[in-house]
Amino acid sequence: MIVYKAIGLMSGTSLDGLDICFAKFWKENSCWKFEIIEAETIAYSETLEEQLRNSIHLSAQDLLALHSEYGFYLGQITDNFITRKQLSAIDVIASHGHTVFHQPNRKFTLQIGDGRAIKLQTQIPVIYDFRSQDVLFGGNGAPLVPIGDELLFSEYDACLNLGGFSNISFKINDERIAFDIAPVNIVLNKLAQNFGQNFDQNGNLAKQGKINTELLNQLNSLEFYHQSHPKSLGVEWCNENIFPLFSNLDTKDILATFTEHAAEQISKVLNLHQLKKVLFTGGGTYNQYFIEKIKGKTTSEIIIPEKEIIDFKEALIFAFMGVLKLNNEINVLSSATGSSQNHSSGILA
Repeated sequence: MIVYKAIGLMSGTSLDGLDICFAKFWKENSCWKFEIIEAETIAYSETLEEQLRNSIHLSAQDLLALHSEYGFYLGQITDNFITRKQLSAIDVIASHGHTVFHQPNRKFTLQIGDGRAIKLQTQIPVIYDFRSQDVLFGGNGAPLVPIGDELLFSEYDACLNLGGFSNISFKINDERIAFDIAPVNIVLNKLAQNFGQNFDQNGNLAKQGKINTELLNQLNSLEFYHQSHPKSLGVEWCNENIFPLFSNLDTKDILATFTEHAAEQISKVLNLHQLKKVLFTGGGTYNQYFIEKIKGKTTSEIIIPEKEIIDFKEALIFAFMGVLKLNNEINVLSSATGSSQNHSSGILA
């Protein structure tokens, strides 16, 4: 039996830090199995968080400089993680990078953090840039985790991640489809910052607000929610379609309304597809008020797993995608992204 040891690096749009997951993968009766051995989140310094948050506004030269600088940072952090945890015999590091631009309709997506810099720091093979090839194949370049949902978490009817954006994957007619549902923490966290908080803990701020019906209707009627899958969201879409609707409203009322809106959109998808057992992961899972809102609108059974899976499922799946790429096996599903074919994606450094 061949056992692969891999590290997955994931930086989400909510910018709460770098998720590092060291796991092993093996096949039993032709089914993939996994075990998370070590995992942690390294919080970004205020300076780096600010740099990444504003990277969308940088000149081409400064963006290329940050691409290298952030790559070396990822390498240093990973090297330090390996030393502290006394890890050895690592086959591959798989790095998602930090998304700056995501415009699949114009055939590009950009995740910075040069994989070659990570390789120089760690002396371990690195696979990076998992999204670009899919976009060139006419896909959304997202979501990518459905391959892991399919091969590692198949006991659930659906897997739903509540991160910067909420996304879901499930099977229809033996084909796994996936798509982004609605923004979540990318909006809620930004609003919470008005109160000096990084996020709305347990939805306590939203609880104090009143739902603004007019705003709720405006949000629910946005064109994206009426499009069919595959479809994906990016920060640019929020800047264009969401944030402009908030002017002149009380922030707590916006939080209450947006929480209601995201819960409505998520439960609508669960109900429409009659999904019975749904695995919930990602930072938004800790927002009790939000979870209760969803539970109140659906009959689906919401499964909240152990903390390790909540926090590190995406980093785990990127590690797994790295293993698949090493073996030149399919790691991106066209049924999920809308590309012209299934393919093995990522660049090997």
